[in-house]
Amino acid sequence: MKFSINRESLLRPLQQVSGVVERRQTLPILSNLLLRVSGSKLSMTGTDLEVEMVSQLNASVDLEGDITVPARKFVDICRELPDQAEIDVTLKEDRLEIRSGRFRSNLSTLPAADFPAVEVADAERQGTIPASEMKSLLDLTAFAMAQQDVRYFLNGMLIEETGGTLKCVATDGHRLAMNYHELGNGGSEVDQQVIIPRKGVLELQRLLNDCDGDVELAFGGSHLRLSTGAFELTTKLVDGRFPDYERVIPRNGDKHVLANKQDLRRALNRTAILSNEKFRGIRVNFSEGLVTLSTNNPEQEDAEETVPVDYQGSPLEIGFNVGYLLDVLNVIRGDTVKITVFDGNSSALIEDPSVENALYVIMPMKL
Repeated sequence: MKFSINRESLLRPLQQVSGVVERRQTLPILSNLLLRVSGSKLSMTGTDLEVEMVSQLNASVDLEGDITVPARKFVDICRELPDQAEIDVTLKEDRLEIRSGRFRSNLSTLPAADFPAVEVADAERQGTIPASEMKSLLDLTAFAMAQQDVRYFLNGMLIEETGGTLKCVATDGHRLAMNYHELGNGGSEVDQQVIIPRKGVLELQRLLNDCDGDVELAFGGSHLRLSTGAFELTTKLVDGRFPDYERVIPRNGDKHVLANKQDLRRALNRTAILSNEKFRGIRVNFSEGLVTLSTNNPEQEDAEETVPVDYQGSPLEIGFNVGYLLDVLNVIRGDTVKITVFDGNSSALIEDPSVENALYVIMPMKL
């Protein structure tokens, strides 16, 4: 195997693919990237057995072949080379020689035949969506995923495609985020529901950061694949049943609050400083034209602030985890936030009036 490539063409795709590779692996081969050279293309593949990413690049190929090399070392070498440097890569027996200018190195290798591939069946459903919309769906939803819940299906995100609508839902059992996008392809009578693991969601977000145009989604029985043209990411699915999220969305709220997002967020940040560090509880009192935020902690410290809001209902007190409120306010993009509640024991429905296809639910907490 022998090829040449410019550093600027190689570095970003190399960093993207190697990001999938875990630093600590029980199998040495999983710390490696698969390099495959064929025709005029260099293909790079990284995997942790749950998520696989492949990148295709143009390269000057002298000799076809394939091999695996340590991902981190390969990335670090290429990163430290000068801008616009030409990189010559040659496989010599069981070593990969990398040359650029006066620099030369030899990396250890493992056979390409030992590299594991994520097994995928044929796609059952396919569709396209603008990359910016897919990125927005993930960014506005991912914060509500659980992290290490024993209910493993909560440690990920539900992606549902039905009737021409692509919907993303995440919940950790205490709060829920839901966003959707109209695909405009006429839809289908058959619902498609998949749960993507947390690692897959984070890699999708990272991949879509600098992606333009449309991306293609392919749903399989055990995987989901997203293709951008230059990259292809395949993630295994979580085998579980996602909760019936529609049942937990409160639709009976009759008390509506409209607040300036920045004013409310700053007040919450200030008040939260003296909240209980473990439980993060905050009292929210609604009264006509005002919301009063108050909190205290075991050190007998307390804080209180009032924020002018648009509210005409009867007085109401409700407790929340202040971190959950701030997480929602941090992703809402409009200047105004709408909060709807029924009573002091019911969940709050939070919406961005400027975005119809997003909603958030936060359960109350006893203080």
